Amino acid sequence: MKTAPDYHYDEESDILYISFVPGEKGTGVELNSNILLRLDSNKENALGLTFFDFSILTQKTDFGPRGFPLTGLAEIPEDMREIVIRIITTPPVSHYLKVMTYSPTLSESIPITYVEKPLPSPFIEHAL
Repeated sequence: MKTAPDYHYDEESDILYISFVPGEKGTGVELNSNILLRLDSNKENALGLTFFDFSILTQKTDFGPRGFPLTGLAEIPEDMREIVIRIITTPPVSHYLKVMTYSPTLSESIPITYVEKPLPSPFIEHAL
């Protein structure tokens, strides 16, 4: 039976750790300088997410959520990129990262995301 993710918010550092499979070792993939995905590349599933500067990532703007480019995707091999894209666009990761494409021209596509705040939790209440 699947359990709810574990949350740990470090208020002093403004870092939110979300673990989907606590205690599992995995590979870290930097999606950008503020978002780290931990995954099991053999099983091709998400183990957790780390959000650096969490309060900034979840700040609303006058036009809605603040978006961030997923610059790290360009830095990983294509076969791994396909796995990562599948993982970040499906649950449980898609509950927190909303992935879309920004197209400044018809021939250019830039993957971007915004961070959805987790439902209120006593562990991260002060960050929400």
